[in-house]
Amino acid sequence: MIAECGRAGSPPGASGGSISSAATIELIEWLVGDECHELDDAGLAAGFGRRLRAAGLPIDRLTLNLRTLHPEILGRSVAWAPNEAVEVRDREHGTEISPGFAGSPLRRVMETRKPVIVRLDGSIDPAWVHTDLFHGRGLIEFVIVPLCNADGLVSAATFSTTCPSGFAPSELAALDRIVPALRNACELRTLRRVELTLLDTYVGATTARRVMAGRIRRGEVETLEAGLMLCDLRGFTELSNRLPAERVLELLNAYFDRVVPAIADAGGEVIKFMGDAALAFFHRDSPAASCSAALQGSLSALEGLGRFAAPDAELHAGIALHYGEVGYGNIGSGRRLDFTVIGPDVNLVSRIQAVCSATSRPLLMSKRFAMLLNPGTAIAAGRYALTGFVEPAELYSLAGSFAQRWTPNGT
Repeated sequence: MIAECGRAGSPPGASGGSISSAATIELIEWLVGDECHELDDAGLAAGFGRRLRAAGLPIDRLTLNLRTLHPEILGRSVAWAPNEAVEVRDREHGTEISPGFAGSPLRRVMETRKPVIVRLDGSIDPAWVHTDLFHGRGLIEFVIVPLCNADGLVSAATFSTTCPSGFAPSELAALDRIVPALRNACELRTLRRVELTLLDTYVGATTARRVMAGRIRRGEVETLEAGLMLCDLRGFTELSNRLPAERVLELLNAYFDRVVPAIADAGGEVIKFMGDAALAFFHRDSPAASCSAALQGSLSALEGLGRFAAPDAELHAGIALHYGEVGYGNIGSGRRLDFTVIGPDVNLVSRIQAVCSATSRPLLMSKRFAMLLNPGTAIAAGRYALTGFVEPAELYSLAGSFAQRWTPNGT
């Protein structure tokens, strides 16, 4: 309870303000009601802050510090003040060791799960007061409370005031009653964000939307036509045998850091990682648009890899492209399922990739894919026997200057 956090007494001239029980109940009902349920983080902070002020609490700064599960983001700060726009900032991993946070009472609350009240004594302000949350606001007293989620993540809220007398005991008691409802409202939003983040991270945005829409039964398959791209790292076995495992992982991540954003920026989605390979699809309004996007993503990936420089390794890739029909849906057993794309056209792009490896070409495409590109973009590269296919396939490469630009070492 906030009242038990060891506050060192009210200062002389404390206001002794109060907030009615009816106002407290109204705030709680708003936090658990339909209106609040529909708001985003900024809307929650703004609506809650305004209602606290209307109820009589001298809130001059309200911050919600919401932890999350994200490969790059530690959490989110949502800050409100009267007559100002809400500030929303995502904090990257590493923020927890920054000077403004490492020794702050905010971090202490999140680690101990116990509330604290901090009152500035008028001397030199500690470093955490000069962060973007509180700097230059003349805040005198801070009530910092933990928001403990059921999954173990601990967020926190701060209620700050410029009032010389700080918060009265009755106001602290009101906050003590309100905080559990605030915790539940924040936890709901955190769970939504974590749910979408984890799905997006591990299965991709398109698949995440399918999962959230309830299409999770095994055997539910959708047929679609798309541009297919299979990008494979060259020489991965040699790297694995020559370098320590930690360095190999660093190089593999550097490789994917150049390939995956290139795919996403072009409107594609990685459907599967297969060791050092990435299988992606591009599903646009027309076959030509899908192929154009897939080629754009491929060229961006090759360009990014071409800029990579390290004393112990080079990163080269072979990319296969095809346009065809795939079955997109769930496979697996029982409760362990996986979204994937299957079908003869997926097999074909895999076999084209094998030709890329055998010929050291950086990019090869099927005839169907090449015919959907602008004239002059692709040129015939020859006919190749593909494992599992009866007839040899006519493959194409980039025409003219493209071929020289993306051939390793100009060969």
